Amino acid sequence: MIIKTIFNKKITIKKRLVISNILMIIVPVIITSFIGIICAGILWFVVTSGAGLGFNDSEDFYKASRGISMIVEKSLKKDKHENLVKDLSWISGILDENAMALSVDSSGKTLYQYGRATEADGILMEAEAILGGKGFVSNGTRELYVQQVENNGAVYRIAIFASPSELSHRTLKVVLVILAFILMFAILISILITNRFLTKFVFQKIEHPLDILSDGVRQISDGNLEHRIVYECQDEFAPICADFNEMAARLKASVELTKQHEQSRKELLAGISHDLRSPLTSIRAYVEGLLDGIAKTPETQKGYLEIIKNKAEDIDRMLSKIFLFSKMELGEYPDNPELLRLDDEVRQFIRALGTEYEEKGLVLSANALVPATVLADPDQLRCVLTNIMENSAKYKTKVTGTLTISLREDKGGYRLSLCDDGPGVPKEALSHLFEVFYRSDPSRQNPHRGSGLGLAIAANAILRMKGTIEAKTGKNGGLEIVIWLPKAEE
Repeated sequence: MIIKTIFNKKITIKKRLVISNILMIIVPVIITSFIGIICAGILWFVVTSGAGLGFNDSEDFYKASRGISMIVEKSLKKDKHENLVKDLSWISGILDENAMALSVDSSGKTLYQYGRATEADGILMEAEAILGGKGFVSNGTRELYVQQVENNGAVYRIAIFASPSELSHRTLKVVLVILAFILMFAILISILITNRFLTKFVFQKIEHPLDILSDGVRQISDGNLEHRIVYECQDEFAPICADFNEMAARLKASVELTKQHEQSRKELLAGISHDLRSPLTSIRAYVEGLLDGIAKTPETQKGYLEIIKNKAEDIDRMLSKIFLFSKMELGEYPDNPELLRLDDEVRQFIRALGTEYEEKGLVLSANALVPATVLADPDQLRCVLTNIMENSAKYKTKVTGTLTISLREDKGGYRLSLCDDGPGVPKEALSHLFEVFYRSDPSRQNPHRGSGLGLAIAANAILRMKGTIEAKTGKNGGLEIVIWLPKAEE
């Protein structure tokens, strides 16, 4: 059973076809040879056992011999012996059918000879001469009938021999025809059996994987995207089944991605409507206050107008981020990567914006920046850093917060870490921070603290740079954003 299992697993369809073609020739030849040997054995048995006697007994032989001698005598009297061979040619069939031999001689000269002679023939002729030179004599295995004919002064001796154990010509033909039919039938049966076996041998190997693939297609069409084909044989169907499993995995991932995009679209619409409603409601309220004359003094009116201006700027920034994210998703945002010294970019960024963020209450510090060369779009890189710093500045709880930036080599690339000392986010929210319009504030009561798009834009930009981004809980309890970018040749 184990050998059969290994045999089935190891033989490919191509090898099976080769074996099938070889066996299609060899098996019928072997079977035919075997049956031929059996037929030859039967024929040998028939010949040696004396089956198919020319005569049932000596009396039949005697009567047949007298008839033949009369025919020969008639031919001799008609034209002596000049045309004896021609006149007796037709009698050869009778002699063959009855396994008889005929000899005609005169004065020691043989005039006609037909049939096979044996060693016993001479002895029988001598015995017949002692008995008078004519009549019937037998030694048990060979019989002789002699008749003397006198014609025009010449004496002719007609000798007819027969062996009871010798196979007759007619019987031999019947036996040979029967054995030929048996041999042909055996060849036909061997070809049919071999063809049936080899067809099953090859087709079964094709039918089984086809059934597996057909069942897999039905499972996928029925929505069972978890279905995978288990096929252990190492033949031509193995890569097909592997490709099927890969296709099923990709289809599942595509469906899940489509669902995720659909969910993101719904969240995007809900987030846009929610985040726009708050500033629009405020603008409407202050405009109504101006129209209703609630703000009567110039100072109050100016305050109302400044609030309206700030809310409009919030809406403009939100729409700009939505527009930027949409272009990134559609692949229409310009991407101009170039070789950058990442450590220099970070230092320049801190020098350019350090004072501005200190006024917002966030101190930027660079710690252990190793030399690093990456392939990235500088504008997108600055946008990523800005979004992360804005996020830390908005969510800080201290009067003066700190954002520590470090850069080191890691796994064939560079690991850029931005860790703040803010309140951090719950662990269950870390994996969702880069989703569109996600805030760790589920009730979204503080839309002024962020649109929920900054980190999503950062993740998209890093992905375009062939890098990764993830959120972790910092050592001091704050939020740590880790960016990994691959090394680039100088």
